[in-house]
Amino acid sequence: MTFAHSESPRWITSDQIAAAVSVERARVLLEEALKSGFQPSQDPARVNIPVHDAGHVLLMPSVLSDWTGTKIATVAPDNPSKGAPRIQAIYLLMDAETLSPQALMEGNALTTLRTPAVSAVAVDYLAPRTPIERMVLFGTGPQALSHIQAMTEVREIHELVVCGREEDKIVETVEAGLAAGIPISRAGSPEDVSGADLIVCCTSSSTPLFDGTLVPENAVVVAMGSHEPEARELDSALLSRAQVVVEDHATAMREAGDVIQPIKEGVLDEDSLVELVDLVNGSATADPTRPRVFKCVGMSWEDLAVAVGVMD
Repeated sequence: MTFAHSESPRWITSDQIAAAVSVERARVLLEEALKSGFQPSQDPARVNIPVHDAGHVLLMPSVLSDWTGTKIATVAPDNPSKGAPRIQAIYLLMDAETLSPQALMEGNALTTLRTPAVSAVAVDYLAPRTPIERMVLFGTGPQALSHIQAMTEVREIHELVVCGREEDKIVETVEAGLAAGIPISRAGSPEDVSGADLIVCCTSSSTPLFDGTLVPENAVVVAMGSHEPEARELDSALLSRAQVVVEDHATAMREAGDVIQPIKEGVLDEDSLVELVDLVNGSATADPTRPRVFKCVGMSWEDLAVAVGVMD
């Protein structure tokens, strides 16, 4: 592949990203990357830089085939009170031949695509190839909305139950479920997990969202809301009896509180963690006799795979 050197890399907006790559296309891009022989363990660790009392800057570099890139994201918890977004990001894409900048992209749009896409890859390998009778969704933000679309791309869903804190946002999310073609979409409560085939957690909660003993043995659970060792959306009652799948073992042990905390408590064996790449490549399989949990924290290679798809 031949790349052009330019002193002014192309700027790609969030609207252009959304027009270029759908959530379903992003899922395929991530699955293809895993099937290509790439190992997520090759990804550098996320760099977290504190900035006074404002928040953190996150640096997320990666290399995939002919491309390399870095997402620079900021997390500023007090920003909403100042009229600014809590999370902001920009992506720098370069070719791996000359390391010349080829594009700058709005980074939040990449995150909005790649996170539900990697969840969908996992669900496609962990859930039976039959309709989902009930999906319970925790969260009402952009990731929750994106996950509705992503889940409907891999499975037929008959009922969506939405759990959230703000009534107006719950209504919007219920309407999004109906618009996505789910026949029954309604507000619900954490107890609805007792009848769920699929549970998706897209929140900023640092404490468990529901009682894990209620989760049926046939259920698949996705938790994507946290990437800090002290935070978790799932309790140890669930993790202690589940097959637990992660993006990468080392990354999970650095960042995934949902995994780190039950391991420290002695109720989850670190050696039992299954890596997503092994599911995709067939060296590991889903265990239908117990709940299957996919815990993701977001990795740099996922942003890069989608960014390359945008350029293509």
